[in-house]
Amino acid sequence: MITPEFLAELDRFEAARDRQARSERQGERTTDAVGEGLTFADYRRYEPGDEPRFIDWNLYARTDELYVKQFEAERNFTVHVLVDASASMDFGADDAHKFEYAAKLGLGFAYLTAREHNDFRFTVFDSTVDRLDRGRSNRGEVMGLVEECNAVDPDGEADFEAALADYAATIDSKALVVVCSDFLGDVDGIDAGLEALASNQLVLAHVVAPEERDLPSAGDTRFEALESDDSLRAYVGRRFERAYRGRFDDHADEVEGVARDLRARYERVDTGSPFFESFGDLWFE
Repeated sequence: MITPEFLAELDRFEAARDRQARSERQGERTTDAVGEGLTFADYRRYEPGDEPRFIDWNLYARTDELYVKQFEAERNFTVHVLVDASASMDFGADDAHKFEYAAKLGLGFAYLTAREHNDFRFTVFDSTVDRLDRGRSNRGEVMGLVEECNAVDPDGEADFEAALADYAATIDSKALVVVCSDFLGDVDGIDAGLEALASNQLVLAHVVAPEERDLPSAGDTRFEALESDDSLRAYVGRRFERAYRGRFDDHADEVEGVARDLRARYERVDTGSPFFESFGDLWFE
């Protein structure tokens, strides 16, 4: 369960960021500076969750209505967060649960993007895509997304090629796309789906739970697939364990190779690691 206190921790994380690293990251993510020095673009009505410091109080005095200032980068740059909600993400316990960990990574990007006055979109996918945000891109929106993510029941099979390609067709402006997934699927399909997104800045968070890197049991064992009705009965000995770990690592290396070929940034995220350590590695380049 993701709690609202998570956002307060994000505030502390943001406050502790090194200023130089923040400047470098902003320079890479957008061609404009991010912050109050942006070119003013327009007004929009205040909504719960907007930062009060961007309310135009002179306009309020004249109209008795609350409006916030918008900036040029807010209209030109969007962060798209895509979180895998297929059945294989329903794995791991407590803080190491794959979907919850991946969702928190995505929420972190959404929250800090809103603080920098850029737009975000937040979507979950399996064989299709389901956009969860309502297009407001503020703190209140992220609060609502915490509840939306807690209501998601990871299910079904991920179709990377169809889902990611369908989503790519909806992107119509300069964008950073963050995909949080365990990437358990056919590598050719993963490649095709990510290639559809690769005209944007692309960040991949490859989420892995500690329990799936090594087999949890030994001896005669029954394995059941998470995304199908398939099962396998096998004797787990040392040779079997080594072969499993080799295939697991080979698949992860193939996904990383796809990212490298597409010039996407790739981070393998261990859900057994402290969350903000992983998020810091992903947020900073």
